[in-house]
Amino acid sequence: MQISDLKFDCRHFRGEIPCAPNKLRDKVCSDCDEYEPVRTRILIVKLGAAGDVIRTTPLLERFRKEYPSAHITWLTHTPEVLPKSRIDKIYKFDFKALYALAHLSFDVVVNLDKDVEACALLNDIPAAKKFGFGWKDGHIVPVNALAEHKLLTGAFDNLSKLNRKNYLQEIFEICGLEFQQEPYVLEVDPQFASMWRGLHELVRGRKIIGLNTGCGERWLTRLWPEEYWIGLIRQLQAKGYFPLLLGGPAEDAQNLRLAQNASAHYPGTFSLQQFISLTSQCRVIVTPVTMMMHIAIGLRIPLVLFNNIFNPHEFELYGNGVILQPESGCDCYFGNTCRRERHCMNDLRVETVLSAIEGMLRKSPREGGIREELATA
Repeated sequence: MQISDLKFDCRHFRGEIPCAPNKLRDKVCSDCDEYEPVRTRILIVKLGAAGDVIRTTPLLERFRKEYPSAHITWLTHTPEVLPKSRIDKIYKFDFKALYALAHLSFDVVVNLDKDVEACALLNDIPAAKKFGFGWKDGHIVPVNALAEHKLLTGAFDNLSKLNRKNYLQEIFEICGLEFQQEPYVLEVDPQFASMWRGLHELVRGRKIIGLNTGCGERWLTRLWPEEYWIGLIRQLQAKGYFPLLLGGPAEDAQNLRLAQNASAHYPGTFSLQQFISLTSQCRVIVTPVTMMMHIAIGLRIPLVLFNNIFNPHEFELYGNGVILQPESGCDCYFGNTCRRERHCMNDLRVETVLSAIEGMLRKSPREGGIREELATA
């Protein structure tokens, strides 16, 4: 075996460590039958919040179809939510990653973030094709004409309200593609499966209804009153369901109160990967939070989504969810403070939510979701 025998263009080649075919099957470049030459190198820049990263993963399926033998790299703040089986190289946004990327070249670079650092990076990386947003003359610019729509709707509320395209239609359009219901790609780490044995001992066969009760600190106008959550929990319990309180550190205090006042089960807070695994145990998810919405969609769990301040047309639920909005409407488009004396979320009734939950259970009677797919694979 000589240097001249090395296939540097193979998808499996690493250089600094043995490739998988060598590690697992002692294959070497000179006579390897697993050689996969890379035809296209693609970089996706999607830093964003975890939910935004998850909802961008449908591009992976389409890129694999449009660019056979592609090598896909992704730069993000939350690498833990990305499917490692579908991406060749994942970089966490830091100096090391930026230094490496600044010295690499790609055939296709897509930047779907409007942050200065993401836009500036797109400018610096050599690529034959660039899609999304870059930086010029001290401001963000669309680097291709198809990105203009997304820039305009993001910059002006009145245009955003008129938008009838969902997010996936928009990002596929930016890349010159048509969205064809490509699914989210979200992986559940099997190492956490044993964590929930105690939970199922408590459940005793009842249907678990996941209640994601908070909405972080950014969009406080989406909060549903605690007394309404208590009312919903009690009605679910009376009907023989098992309400499961879900949330992160920002919701911890509220969930502790709800657990005490409504005798509901609250397992606490977890790492993001553990939280995804816990969510996969649910039959239906109820949430005012878009991050949890994206986790539920990725897990293929029926969803009841509360919405007041966002354009509902921007959500793609894949026919497996329902959007509930206050009957009185909302005056606080993308706002974090309420303009009304009576908060509009007080007009979303407990009975409406309960009916929506049972409607989703009837529509999706099987266990469903990724958990069932893994069990039957």
